[in-house]
Amino acid sequence: MAIISEVEDESSTRPRILPFRATLDSSNPSSFLEKVFDFLAEQSDFLKKPSAEEEISAAVRAAKEKLGKAEKKAEKESVEKKKPVEKESVKPATAASSSEPIQVEEKKQEASPIAPNKGNGYDLENYSWVQTLQEVTVNIPVPTGTKARSVVYEIKKNRLKLGLKGQDPIIDGELYRSVKPDDCYWNIEDQKMISILLTKQDQMEWWKCCVKGEPEIDTQKVEPENSKLADLDPETRSTVEKMMFDQRQKQMGLPTSDELQKQDILKKFMSQHPEMDFSNAKIN
Repeated sequence: MAIISEVEDESSTRPRILPFRATLDSSNPSSFLEKVFDFLAEQSDFLKKPSAEEEISAAVRAAKEKLGKAEKKAEKESVEKKKPVEKESVKPATAASSSEPIQVEEKKQEASPIAPNKGNGYDLENYSWVQTLQEVTVNIPVPTGTKARSVVYEIKKNRLKLGLKGQDPIIDGELYRSVKPDDCYWNIEDQKMISILLTKQDQMEWWKCCVKGEPEIDTQKVEPENSKLADLDPETRSTVEKMMFDQRQKQMGLPTSDELQKQDILKKFMSQHPEMDFSNAKIN
């Protein structure tokens, strides 16, 4: 290896160029450095300077930093080259889906109905409700001493809102079914319980919940009180008893009253026409 060294001539302001020749043995680089320092000592006063060692150390540190950056860059490039190239999977396009994204419908698991409370309703965290075929009663516990003027109440055909002034509503939502607003009332019992009476618009249906979004009860497990049936008019009582009978039949996997009636009609028809063969007939 030849190094051209510029050394300032004493008789001239222009530097003189001196050739430096040495061979670098990779197994013993210190020998090469010794020759470099010998050359500097012979041809210049650099090593006599007080800052010579500091300048040499700085040059070594700079060389190490440059080498470290080069190694990190090479390592990064090597890692990027080893990363697998993700290939886009080509799916055959159909006439219907070539330009439109395919939408996959997810089946939502519906929550199973729950058994009603003793009043054929449900007990929630902030309130509870019970029902008959004609009415729904909502009971809301409030702090003892609550006055009527502190209550915020709003009833509409399909919506109920109730709470205390200055606080978030306790109930605010769409009712399960329509009510008769003019026949709905509320009052405070013992200054610690608000009771709301909702009169149903359809008085032949059991509600699954009071406000939509609540857990739904299994209306097949509703058990009306017999004493209440005696208070109904004959037509309504007959309808209620029929509903109760059909619910019990469904729970046991047996035919409902309408299905039994159709079976009786069919049996009478078959007995009146013995000449007809019904063995292969499919009857719905």
